[in-house]
Amino acid sequence: MKCKELFEVIDRIKEPYTDMLADVCRIESPTDDKAGVDRVGQYFIDLAEKRGWEIEVSRQSVSGDAICITLNPHAKGAPVAVSAHMDTVFPVGSWGEPVVRREGDRLYGPGTKDCKGGLVAAMLAMDALCEIGYDERPVLFLLQSDEEKGSTPSNKETINYICKKAEGSVAFLNLEGIRNGTAVLSRKGIWRVKFTVQGKAAHSSECGGGINAVAEAAHKILEIEKYKDADGITCNCGLISGGTAANTVPELCEFVVDIRFLNAAQKAEIEQNIRAIAAHTYLEGCRTTLTEVSYRPPMEYCERNAALLAKMNEIYAANGLPTLTCRAANGGSDAAYVTECGIPCVDSIGVAGGPIHTMGEYASIASIAEAAKRVAAVIYCL
Repeated sequence: MKCKELFEVIDRIKEPYTDMLADVCRIESPTDDKAGVDRVGQYFIDLAEKRGWEIEVSRQSVSGDAICITLNPHAKGAPVAVSAHMDTVFPVGSWGEPVVRREGDRLYGPGTKDCKGGLVAAMLAMDALCEIGYDERPVLFLLQSDEEKGSTPSNKETINYICKKAEGSVAFLNLEGIRNGTAVLSRKGIWRVKFTVQGKAAHSSECGGGINAVAEAAHKILEIEKYKDADGITCNCGLISGGTAANTVPELCEFVVDIRFLNAAQKAEIEQNIRAIAAHTYLEGCRTTLTEVSYRPPMEYCERNAALLAKMNEIYAANGLPTLTCRAANGGSDAAYVTECGIPCVDSIGVAGGPIHTMGEYASIASIAEAAKRVAAVIYCL
């Protein structure tokens, strides 16, 4: 097998990478905690400096800094990009003490699977490639800092940096956690909008003198919910606030809608409908404004990405690794932006585990080496 020596190295050096994953997961790094995210970034910068790899940092004022670590920066071949994100969804302190715990083959903690396991698997793959003397292509290790909020805090600066650095890459491997031997080739887009409904306050004993903003919002929510599971479009009104007291007609009501769609055509369709609902008045005298909270494009299925996965499976089959089937995912990902930029991209081939974004999130320790082999084999054989 062409990758026999590479895999032997990964198996020989893999043990310390479990501690590495525990270390970076102990650094709590919710998206809004720039200091925490930057500490994770510095952890990997320190490792890269010891190895003599090239480091570039995209400084951010609000989000954590995005980072590009390059192995073989002067190699003649076209680069391969590997990416994972440093931020998590968990508020600092939510996991208590200890932040990370090991139970058998499972390592529990914030971001173990999503997506710090991917960061560590990338390091293991790159270290193994270095040990066998790989020098044919630059390998770009891209560390994203505000993926969990769709790069909204940085006004898309971080993901634009990632895409710019990856330009010309023959492959972009996104190391979100893997599931059941699948890779992701398509994802839904996400559009979040806030409805702000203005009514007129009054005492509840004088309802005729007021205009109930919550009631107006309720009419709109019921209309929006009709789109749930229609042709792949889902609309969820998951956050609502309105009123100040039980004996007061509420003057203001706000709610946020999470809208998911398969492609640009569906986005245009649902946007037209959402704006029409916002513009329509059910209770005379109410006014509604619509504000975009965030947007992430869909990762639409394309032949370019499918061809990359087919090539990856050829490499896996020739080197004794399990091949991957493709699936669609409902969650958003930076892979959508990469695909929009025309870079061949396969998503979600990181570590195994589950369930992400919950207090039971874990990574399979054995899967760190498995993910590293998937990544290293593609880089070595492309």
